[in-house]
Amino acid sequence: MATGGTSFAARLWRRTSLMQRLAFISLAPTMVTALLLVTMLTRYQLATLRQMGLNTAGAIATQAASVAADPLRNMQRRELVRIADSIGELPHVARVQIRAADGEILADSQPRNAVPARDTLAVVRNVVSGDQPQQSFGSVLVDVSLGEAITAQRASLRNALIALALSLFLSAVIGWQAARWISAPLRHLAGAVHQLGRGDRQVEVEVTDQTEIGELQQGFNGAAAALYEMQRGMEQEIEHATVELARKNAALEAASVAKAQFLAAASHDLRQPLYALTLFSSALAVDEHDPVRLDRIAHIQECVEALDHLFGELLDLSRLETGAMQIEIGEFPLDHVFEEVSRNFRMIAEQHGLRLVVRPTDLWVRSDRTMLARILNNLVSNALRYTRDGGVLVGARLRADGTVRVDVWDTGSGIAPEHQSRVFDEFYRVEGPCNDHDDGPRRGLGLGLATVQRLADLLDTRVQLKSHYGRGSVFSFHLPVVASRPSSSLPLEEVPLDVSGLRVLVIDDEPAILSGIRYLLRSWGCEVVTAEDRVQALDAVEGWSEPPDIVISDLRLRDGDSGLEVLAALDRYYRPDGSASFPRLLITGETRSDRLREIMAAKIPVLYKPVSPEQLREAMMAAWTASRHVA
Repeated sequence: MATGGTSFAARLWRRTSLMQRLAFISLAPTMVTALLLVTMLTRYQLATLRQMGLNTAGAIATQAASVAADPLRNMQRRELVRIADSIGELPHVARVQIRAADGEILADSQPRNAVPARDTLAVVRNVVSGDQPQQSFGSVLVDVSLGEAITAQRASLRNALIALALSLFLSAVIGWQAARWISAPLRHLAGAVHQLGRGDRQVEVEVTDQTEIGELQQGFNGAAAALYEMQRGMEQEIEHATVELARKNAALEAASVAKAQFLAAASHDLRQPLYALTLFSSALAVDEHDPVRLDRIAHIQECVEALDHLFGELLDLSRLETGAMQIEIGEFPLDHVFEEVSRNFRMIAEQHGLRLVVRPTDLWVRSDRTMLARILNNLVSNALRYTRDGGVLVGARLRADGTVRVDVWDTGSGIAPEHQSRVFDEFYRVEGPCNDHDDGPRRGLGLGLATVQRLADLLDTRVQLKSHYGRGSVFSFHLPVVASRPSSSLPLEEVPLDVSGLRVLVIDDEPAILSGIRYLLRSWGCEVVTAEDRVQALDAVEGWSEPPDIVISDLRLRDGDSGLEVLAALDRYYRPDGSASFPRLLITGETRSDRLREIMAAKIPVLYKPVSPEQLREAMMAAWTASRHVA
């Protein structure tokens, strides 16, 4: 309990202001002293009053005993009654009683049924004669009343308390004013500290005296001035740092734009001969039966695929940095993307003695199908590259929060803990045991996982990594699940890929590409004409009375011409009324966002160089089949 009381008093004391504390300190001694004086004087007065009453009662009792000696000895009752009544009429005498030696009451100044007086003092004196002092004839009892004296004493105490209250009030007023005067410099100093805390400029207090408070005020002014100078210096440094940071940010942004432009230009220019090399290497394998030559062609194609993979990473990075990748959210079966990944990598896995297991699923998701496929392709490709034994598993698991978790497991070399936080950085590659097929041109630039994470950010998800060094890794991300519905489209493997007999117009400003694609398409049984610009394209189709079955055009042509403009000119040539025209397909290495937005606005299928023969055949057949359904 004492601890609680002390705690409450301490909390109450902390809540009071300095002025209240000073006023209390100045008033407390006065109050305590006054209360002590009043108490002591009251007790002294009561003691004195009692002693005076006892003395008075004793004197009256002695006198009464002397007067009543003879009547008491002679047993003169009337005289004794008269004596008792006469003495009882004296001031402050409440009662006089005379008794015989045997205790009989001989005289009493009050009737027997009278109410005894309050606040009385009783004194008894024995009655003796002068010649026989040892012999007592009786006794006299005298009661002296103190009521009037006590009433007077109480009135005096009341007046004293009133005077005490007035003196305390005056002391409180004087103490409060003194506390205000004493605490005023400190309160002003506290206000100045608050202004300084809010960041006000040039805070200064008046020095009121030369005491310790004055020294404190002078010290505050000095500290405030030093702080102001320091603040000015810091503001100047921050201003200079801001200007320098803005300059460096501008330089960094310019460097980033220059890098993106360089990557875009380099990927476009380098993909032109790579695309031609792809076409020629594929054309060489047509009708070739010599095993030695087929093996050499296979090596050429492997090198071309490795270059395609490296350029693909650079192209994805440049398209992400320039914002060329636009999100097209839709709802589709997740299993269709899984089947595409399985087709792309099953043969590669088998060539290196690995298993690729893609577990089918009936879940539908809401996402961008192209970006999702790119994420899974990169993850599976990366898993196969770093796996010597075992294989790769791709699966999906429905979660309670309405999402599906897509996992890519591998039994590869794993990633050490010190590398796991950086594997998603650009150009960061983990050096360690790889698969045998990673010794040559298949080694990456360290952009695959960086591209995966950026694509995942665009899809509002995050790729997570769990890995045990030497045992394998798992990459996971989440996608929103939607209600499944029957699909009307046929699986890709059921779409016929026979393009023989199609009349194809190919437009490209690179003669090597035109020669390679002409040779490849003719080996597939197509009727092919080629052109390098708009004029040649219109001249080339003059011999065809009907529109071509499909037109394949590069986006960027010579003299700043565009494949879109050539396609528009062909539309006007064949369909001046604006009716539906021929299927078309754009092939480009362009990464500039404005150009790609033009393609998206035109809603024309697009392939990015270099295009493999399989991709080209599938895109051609898909565009031609789609036009037949529209017709």
